[in-house]
Amino acid sequence: MKAVSYYPVIMTADVAGTAAFYIRHFGFEPLFSADWYVHLQSKESEHVTLAILDGSHETIPQEGRGTVSGLLLNFEVEDVDAVYAQLKAAGLPIMLDLRDEDFGQRHFITADPNGVLIDIIKPIPPSAEFAAQYDASALPT
Repeated sequence: MKAVSYYPVIMTADVAGTAAFYIRHFGFEPLFSADWYVHLQSKESEHVTLAILDGSHETIPQEGRGTVSGLLLNFEVEDVDAVYAQLKAAGLPIMLDLRDEDFGQRHFITADPNGVLIDIIKPIPPSAEFAAQYDASALPT
């Protein structure tokens, strides 16, 4: 299989509210909007997309309907400290405070209105122990 696109779809009971959250706080804009589905694209990167879907919609098989749980979205950014300050000032919950990880990330975790965790990440050089576990092409410079 050759995939030509990939994006997460958040199933929710509040399509409009969830879409508004990502538009307001993460710089997305709607490419398609209906009361049951919104397809969002980053204003800064056309390859970063996200969809919001009514979890009870008929296009979802009955046994798969519901709302999202156990999901973590990762957003890699250039300036994690600035995004942290911006989202904290906006009143978003900080689930994990800003910190450096030995495995090669400076990050923090917030959450959307559905409880979806959002990990905001800036890759940093890992410790020597973790650097050995990376393919050389994946190491941050």
